[in-house]
Amino acid sequence: MIKNLLKHSLRALKKQKGYVAINILGLSIGIACSIIIALFIIHELSYDQYNENKDRLYRLTHDGKIGEQEVNASYTAAVIGPTMAIDFPEVEKFCRLNTWGDAIVKKEDIAYVIDDFAEVDSTFFQLFSIPLLKGNSKTVLNEPNTMVLSESTAKKIFGDEDPINKLLRVNTGQDPYRVTGVMADFPEETHLNANILTSFMTNQRSDDKEWLNHSFSTYILLKPNTSPDNVEAKFSGMIEKYVGPRVQQLFGVSLSDFVTQGNRYEFHLQPVTKIHLQPEVEHEVKPATDPKYLVIFSSVAILIIVIASINFMNLSTAQATKRAKEIGVKKVSGSSKGMLILQFLTDSTLISFIALILAVVIVFISLPFFNDVFDTQVRFDLLEHFYYIPILLVFALFVGFIAGAYPAFYLSSFNPNTVLRGKLRDGAKNGKLRRILVSVQFLISIILIVGTVIMYRQLTYMVNKDVGFDKDRLMVINSAGAIGDQVKAFKQEILKIPGVEFVSASTAVPGHNTNNNGYMLEGRDGQTFLMQTAYVDYDFLKTYNIPLSDGRFFDREFGADHDACIVNRKTIEEFGIDDYTQARFVVVFNDEGDKKFMPIIGVSNNFHFESLHNRINPYVMRFKEDDNNWGFISVKFNTDASAAAISQIEDSWKRFASNNPLRYFFMDEDFSHMYKSERQNAKLSVVFAILGIFIAALGLFGLTSFTVEQRTKEVGVRKALGASGYSIFYLISKEIVVLVCVATLVAWPLIYWVATNWLHNYYYRIHLGVFEFIIGFIVAISIALATISYKTLQTLRINPAHTLRYE
Repeated sequence: MIKNLLKHSLRALKKQKGYVAINILGLSIGIACSIIIALFIIHELSYDQYNENKDRLYRLTHDGKIGEQEVNASYTAAVIGPTMAIDFPEVEKFCRLNTWGDAIVKKEDIAYVIDDFAEVDSTFFQLFSIPLLKGNSKTVLNEPNTMVLSESTAKKIFGDEDPINKLLRVNTGQDPYRVTGVMADFPEETHLNANILTSFMTNQRSDDKEWLNHSFSTYILLKPNTSPDNVEAKFSGMIEKYVGPRVQQLFGVSLSDFVTQGNRYEFHLQPVTKIHLQPEVEHEVKPATDPKYLVIFSSVAILIIVIASINFMNLSTAQATKRAKEIGVKKVSGSSKGMLILQFLTDSTLISFIALILAVVIVFISLPFFNDVFDTQVRFDLLEHFYYIPILLVFALFVGFIAGAYPAFYLSSFNPNTVLRGKLRDGAKNGKLRRILVSVQFLISIILIVGTVIMYRQLTYMVNKDVGFDKDRLMVINSAGAIGDQVKAFKQEILKIPGVEFVSASTAVPGHNTNNNGYMLEGRDGQTFLMQTAYVDYDFLKTYNIPLSDGRFFDREFGADHDACIVNRKTIEEFGIDDYTQARFVVVFNDEGDKKFMPIIGVSNNFHFESLHNRINPYVMRFKEDDNNWGFISVKFNTDASAAAISQIEDSWKRFASNNPLRYFFMDEDFSHMYKSERQNAKLSVVFAILGIFIAALGLFGLTSFTVEQRTKEVGVRKALGASGYSIFYLISKEIVVLVCVATLVAWPLIYWVATNWLHNYYYRIHLGVFEFIIGFIVAISIALATISYKTLQTLRINPAHTLRYE
């Protein structure tokens, strides 16, 4: 029976080559889009699944609120891991992690810049399933100044030489590190990455007992069958025991009073497998993915398949009059309705399977381009993942059934008497259903168009918004500590280079903030304020061209400025400071509570020191003393930085920093890179919007071709009676215009609701206007008219005499 069904299907499809080609092309593109989106979603959901301990492995997060500022960060105090290992019987092991970013590693006189340098406890390889290729996982990092290299890093530095027990120097440190192990490269699907791991005990702050100093990530491995909720329930007691006395000592209030004032100080356990999909937690090694985008792209995949399926249904029902006689003969010959339904479902499933094969080819061809454009490593390994092929076959069967179900039941319901007598006319057109389906196609197309326009407008707004400082022609040098106490001399050397206007040294620059400290205002006992802190020199403000709204900046003529500060306008507003000249911050000096006062001498305009995802928060600039050598050196050019000027800076750097490589970035590019995720998602939306519109236009073209063919005689008669081409075109196209208008009216409130919710992810965002909605309608109507114009105009060019003779 299956053989006969396939034979009849192939014969029937062969008679309708144009209709079959349109359906296969539309379905193949729709299926290919769905496969790529599914692969992308699977890739995002697979993060950290490689860990054998994934069900018991958690990271501690700090959820706090001080004043008006919320903190939800992955950083905790160094002391919390060891404390939990002692006080919490549910904890099996802990591991602390301190990421450095990139580092300069020296083998004798040869320097290498290695990305992703981190310090970890010796338990790292017992918590994370990273294979250790050389060395003992239990002892490889249990001594100070020991180091494990990734396989690719070991190859880069040592080639084929065995690296074990070789010595390497890191940055400007004097004590060398001994290589004790080689590990496999980290997988792509992990929230962290490291090419070099060193022993955490090497860090001078590894034994820091300060509970309020949050600088490190802490991972906890719970014992089997332990409830994380039960562990979290004990956190309040731990905070009361250890944090409470410190709050009382430093701020003069009890922990309960601190919380009563509206503040919050909590810890939570974050499952390691959820880290990549929780972007609300700050200070990640890798950017997290907002799960809302996964929902959006899943919806897009479904919508594109719906458009392709609607094409199939529309064209199948439109072709009914051509297959009516075939159905009538089969029914008279004894075919049952069930057999006819099975035959038509076989037709649709066969088309779906052919489309699937073409879709797989499209995926293999386009996936490298997709990965390159969107900077991902999505793979389509049919043989490696045995379940892919069955899933694809079931998916094709499902699409074939969904797309062919209604046409099958509809076509099989024809009365053979009516069909064979040639009376099947208006009923076969089934115009009402097709109008609904075409409207749904346009509804989806308009949603895709307007959604893409809104995403691009928000991206353009973020990239081009005035950030409050001049980020153009600004070169920032990393690792100022490489030149030690020669910063001043280096600055003077750089200022001699033609094109260099200003040079400034600071511990932080916009987009690279390191310190988030708590301060108290004099006279407000017990009230704590959280501020991002940067230590800057005399030239910082003019280098970044940040305007002062009041007061003055640090001045060499005033020695007392070394103990003063400049705050942004947000600090004055949020802290309710009436007269900043009379306000002083209380700076806590030591464990005994000794304090000194820090007056405010100036107020700067607000500027964005973080991305536009976050609101502008209070910011304080303190004076950078000569012995504070770490951070950045910013170079401002009066014209675009030339290759010659950069080359001269590199030469100067070599003289001051020995053989340490010069590492730098340009501020405008760096700020733009903050919106990499938005840029990628916008590109993805454009691609799928275009493909969705193309599929809809393809179906509309096929439907118009059939409609015009049916009305050939009518067109000929109207032309013979003197009707103009414009009036005939209007007659044929007006229905489509009406359908687009109806679809637009339905789409607009849906788009507004979705877009409004999406834009709430951004503190600084565009305001939805008429433009986005009108442009969707204009594009949709233009595509619709362009699609139906070709076939209509082709028919209008036929001589009425030939048309009527043919009829």
